[in-house]
Formats: sequence, structure tokens, C-alpha cells
Amino acid sequence: MNAIIIGILLPLLGTMLGSAFVFFMKKEIPDRLQKTLLGFASGVMVAASVWSLLIPSIEMASSGCSPDAGELSAGLRGILPAAIGFLAGIAFLLLIDELTPHLHVGAQKAEGPRSRLSRTMMLALAVTIHNLPEGMAVGVVFAGESQGLTLSAALAVSIGIAIQNIPEGAIISMPMHAEGNSRMKSFLIGTLSGVVEPVGSLAILLLAGVLGVALPYLLAFAAGAMMYVVVEELIPETAQGRHTNLSTIGFAVGFVLMMVMDVLLG
Repeated sequence: MNAIIIGILLPLLGTMLGSAFVFFMKKEIPDRLQKTLLGFASGVMVAASVWSLLIPSIEMASSGCSPDAGELSAGLRGILPAAIGFLAGIAFLLLIDELTPHLHVGAQKAEGPRSRLSRTMMLALAVTIHNLPEGMAVGVVFAGESQGLTLSAALAVSIGIAIQNIPEGAIISMPMHAEGNSRMKSFLIGTLSGVVEPVGSLAILLLAGVLGVALPYLLAFAAGAMMYVVVEELIPETAQGRHTNLSTIGFAVGFVLMMVMDVLLG
């Protein structure tokens, strides 16, 4: 139980550490560094989606197939939960994106329905949307302990997300300060944006406890939600302007780091 609590809280700690950079750095993150950090976050999330969520989802569903089932039938039963859950995760984040007024860092125009919310609040909502699937991913891998996933593999996902949350926290709090907020307020908003992660983790843990047979779907669902964030938000941001090669290098480092952690600790 203690390990689960630590695992759930680690991503929030990463966000807090990153948000604290606002006390030690200038108002804006250098463009080169921001591109590198965004690429790194993308690499970690893609690797976690594949190695820690989609592959276990397929393996878990396949293990439930009866030995005398036809080869095609067994293959379909193994892949269908992953495919359905992945698409459902994409659709879920797309719906939240459409229904929530939010503003991405560096953007001038808000997305979602029209709202009278301040720029600061809409920036915070954009980051909250981003962090939700990460919390879901942590919750579902810990829930998977009862069906074959190891505690070390679950901790690997939690540690990987916590690591990539450190630069993300800085990318949140420093633009908040640049928008005119005090350093303390920027830190608190950055930290609060990460609170959704343990909340999402607990929600998935409770849901998995009630719907244990749905775990392969939930694993893939979290993967789809994370991939939506990468494709919809992170990659477009890294592809704009100069120094895009640094985001590619950051992506490669983040992907390999998460992959190695998952394999060695899995």
C-alpha cells in the first residue's frame, strides 16, 4: 500500500519541483531549452503508452484466450481491447478538449467554448487537461498488479512520468510569471495543475477494482489519452519555429529512457 501511495504522489512531486524553477530562473525559458524539454516529455509519454500500457493490454487480453481457440480468434481477442480502449481514450480527451475553455502556452487564441475566464485560468486548464491522462496511466498500471503487472513496472511508469513532469512544471510556471503573475502564484498554479494526476490515479484504481475484467481496456484507454496529448499539443509546439532538431533529440532521449526503465524494472 505504501508503494502505491508513493507511486501515485511521485508525478505530483515532479510537477512541484519543476514549478519551483520560477523562483530561480528568468521570466522566460530559452527557446532551445523549451524545445528540448517538450521533445523529452513527448518521448517519455509515447514510450510509456507503448511499453507500459498498450503491450501489457494486449498480453493481458491474450492470456485470457482459451488454448483451443482458433489462431485468428485468439489474435482478435487479444488486440480488440487494446484497439477499442485506445480509440476511446483519444475520443475522451478530444471531448474534454472541446468542452473546456483553455489556452495553450504561447498561443494567443483560446480553444473550446467561449468563456470569461482569465488567461491565467485558461492556461492552467490547458495544463490540467494535459496532466489528466498521465494520472490515469499511473493508476491503471498499479491496478494491473492483480493481473500480472509487477510493482516495479508500475513504479517505472510513475518515476518516468515524474521525471518528465519536472521540465513540464517549469514550462507551466514560468509563462504564468511572464503573464504578470507573482512567482508564488505561478508556482501554486503550476503545482495545482498537477493535483489532477493523483486524483486521476485514484479514480482509475477504484474503477479497476469494480471492473477488473476491463483492465486491458483501461490500459489502452490511458495510452490513447496520453497519445492524444502528444499528437495534439506537444508535437505541434515542438515543430514551430527554430531549433526543432533539439526537440527531436529530446524525444529520442525521453523515449529511450522510459523504454529502458520499463524493461529493466518490468
